[in-house]
Amino acid sequence: MNGLMISLQDAVVQGVLWGIMVLGVYITYKLLDIADLTVDGSFALGGCVCAIMVLVFKMDPWVALLLAGLAGMVAGAITGLLHTVFEIPAILAGILTQIGLWSINLRIMGGKSNVPLLKTDTIVSKFIDFTGANKQAASLIIGVGIAVIMIVLLYCFFGTEIGSAMRATGNNEAMVRALGVNTNWTKLLALTISNGLVGISGGLVCQSQKYADIGMGTGAIVIGLAAIVIGEVLMGKLRSFGSKLTSAVVGSVIYFVIRAVVLRMGMNANDMKLLSAAIVAVALCVPVVLRKWRLKAAYTEGGE
Repeated sequence: MNGLMISLQDAVVQGVLWGIMVLGVYITYKLLDIADLTVDGSFALGGCVCAIMVLVFKMDPWVALLLAGLAGMVAGAITGLLHTVFEIPAILAGILTQIGLWSINLRIMGGKSNVPLLKTDTIVSKFIDFTGANKQAASLIIGVGIAVIMIVLLYCFFGTEIGSAMRATGNNEAMVRALGVNTNWTKLLALTISNGLVGISGGLVCQSQKYADIGMGTGAIVIGLAAIVIGEVLMGKLRSFGSKLTSAVVGSVIYFVIRAVVLRMGMNANDMKLLSAAIVAVALCVPVVLRKWRLKAAYTEGGE
């Protein structure tokens, strides 16, 4: 029982830290209807940059986290430029950036696939030294604090004129363009902000687990989509934009809790990606099936 509780606590911590990545995925997937595959690379990029800044350059971990976010923004901007300027389809532009980031991340880490931070100060270790809290509590408090700040900033930003234009671009791009809005600019900005959040999340996970790995972002987009879907199912009746942003983080926590429970039940860890894909597929298919069933039922009743 103690082992299960520890696993659930770790899952909640990971869910909150990865939830900031899910916020980034929410911007591109729900607002622009783009499944941005840059996420897999920019998440690892944030972790790699953060690790090297802290380990090699002895930089303050908060500054390193900021640089991780800036690195993610650069990656998102590259995808945005490929998509908007050179008219490469968004999904292909994301794949190209993701593939390129694999080599870039290896170079950042000096050719190593894994960089440990065991004897290096991080945000979490400094918080532990200052408060005396344990590692789980420190990571959770920091993660929740940053997540709340990001949700508030995004809520305020998307209430501005440019933020509203970005949201409208995903709803009806032709109409927004007819109103004189440069939709290429709104897409570029959305991809940049999205991957900035992903980079920050990668830096947080890196500092929490005390290592950066070249493959730490593998499957991040699937995790993000699964978390968004779960969050919508749990909080779908809440219509405010702030609640929708919150649902992304809540969905991330629930996803990692589900994963922890399934692993404790004996599921092979190598099958987790299959489980994630199944969750996303079912969640996306069920609403379509229900809608078609309702239409068919209404048509049948009308015919009678």
